[in-house]
Amino acid sequence: MAHLHLVCGLIAAGKSTRAAALACEHDALLLSEDDWLARLYPDEIRSVADYVRCAARLREVLGPLLRQVLAKGMPVVLDWPANTREARAWFRDLAQAAGVPCSLHYLAVDAALCRARLHARNAQGTHAFAATDAEFDLISRHFQAPSADEGLQIVRHEA
Repeated sequence: MAHLHLVCGLIAAGKSTRAAALACEHDALLLSEDDWLARLYPDEIRSVADYVRCAARLREVLGPLLRQVLAKGMPVVLDWPANTREARAWFRDLAQAAGVPCSLHYLAVDAALCRARLHARNAQGTHAFAATDAEFDLISRHFQAPSADEGLQIVRHEA
């Protein structure tokens, strides 16, 4: 059954891990923003401004495809940061246009733990992007915890 699953949380909260688990659990198509950006824009994303520009271009291309896939009945998990009300509204509207339910998996993980995970991830060098502490702080300031008035089914996950 078609369903759109979203994830939100601070950097290194475990969004990709949760998204992969959801994809297995629901036999869903998994799309990762980091993977697409790393392949489409290798060595072009060097700042938050670069990310914003490239992510907007990617969203323009994938939006129609996602609506079509969902409308055809396939469940989709987006490993995409649904970290602001604006982003979540865009995703919710995609699901509504396709006539499918939408769940937001909120990873409520403390910033200090996320920062420690980020440092470990950066040291391993296995992630497509290595955010600095300054970028972590900048991006975290824009994070908005979800609320019930957004029209999404919110599933809260604790650390």
